[in-house]
Amino acid sequence: MTTAIDTNILIALWDTDPQLNTAVQRALDSAQARGGLAITGAVYAELLALPGRTEKMLDEFFGTTGIRVEWESSEQIWRTAGRAFQSYVGRHSTKKTELPRRILADFLIGAHAAVHRYRLLTLDQRLYKSAFPKLEIAAL
Repeated sequence: MTTAIDTNILIALWDTDPQLNTAVQRALDSAQARGGLAITGAVYAELLALPGRTEKMLDEFFGTTGIRVEWESSEQIWRTAGRAFQSYVGRHSTKKTELPRRILADFLIGAHAAVHRYRLLTLDQRLYKSAFPKLEIAAL
């Protein structure tokens, strides 16, 4: 089974905390052994937005590690993400003008994994279990 990777996993992998990045590396190695690894374009975009990241650096990293970047998002992914985000906003908004704490990219990441029936490797198990109850989650 393919494992989709959440942005926070790759950020943790590049973290200077050796315990954290070692745990993430073990989880990625285990997931790789069980099937392929993939990210959605939303993860790539979030990573590119980080200071010090370039397209060249990311492309080389993904090429070297064999992590697929799945650039295309189907209508089903967009609709699934939109419904999950709508539900989240409805559950967490106390005022009509209050902005949600989460961003749409989180729901695109979850919808990508859910629609493709991938397992999702994340540090944020709570959000994805709530938004996508049928999604298989691999959490640290």
